[in-house]
Amino acid sequence: MNKLDSKNVKGRSPSFALQRRHCIALALALGIAGTCGQAAASAQARPAQPPQGPVLVLGDSLSAEYGLTRGKGWVQLLQQRLEADKSPRKVVNASISGETTAGGKARLTALLAQHQPSVLILELGGNDALRGLALQSTQHNLEAMVKAAREAQARVLLVGMQVPPNYGAAYTEQFAEMFQKIADAQKLPLVPFLLAGIGDAPNAEQWFQNDRIHPNAKAQPQMLGNVWPKLKPLLK
Repeated sequence: MNKLDSKNVKGRSPSFALQRRHCIALALALGIAGTCGQAAASAQARPAQPPQGPVLVLGDSLSAEYGLTRGKGWVQLLQQRLEADKSPRKVVNASISGETTAGGKARLTALLAQHQPSVLILELGGNDALRGLALQSTQHNLEAMVKAAREAQARVLLVGMQVPPNYGAAYTEQFAEMFQKIADAQKLPLVPFLLAGIGDAPNAEQWFQNDRIHPNAKAQPQMLGNVWPKLKPLLK
């Protein structure tokens, strides 16, 4: 600093120095306020994290613990697994023995509104086959339920079923292919056969109740094992 500058600084009044400090303080305050404002705006711009809604299971007797002690079915085992994994998600079992795809379709809208699930496990179709209902009708009902679930912001896991060979080779094949066709068209994760390793096992009789239709308690962990790998990615 030259002498002229030094002289000018020394010649300034105390009020000038005070004004200068005020300006600096004001600039700092504006800078901090601007930063806070930007942070608040950024926080408001970020979308809220979706709540971890429950897993809704819409199925038939295979999911409704038919013939089992309460709490021994694969759906309840799923709840226990989530709890063991420290997951806050709950499982709502809306399965009914004897349920058809038409019945599930009629009930689903109210269930979605009531429970607001984040995931729907759709396990229906077996009773349609047992009653000899048209495959086209079954497929239409399943597709309608997938659409309704997606409109309610729920992910869908489709669980397939197979029928015994005594239904005829053509029908047996078409029934199994129906689930794959829906999964491909709707881009859904699919469990091809809920009873894989049970109904197609060499010693299948040991996995079923006396009616040879409904799996026993020993088969339930295997059923969950068939579902879990496809379900787990949907829970993230």
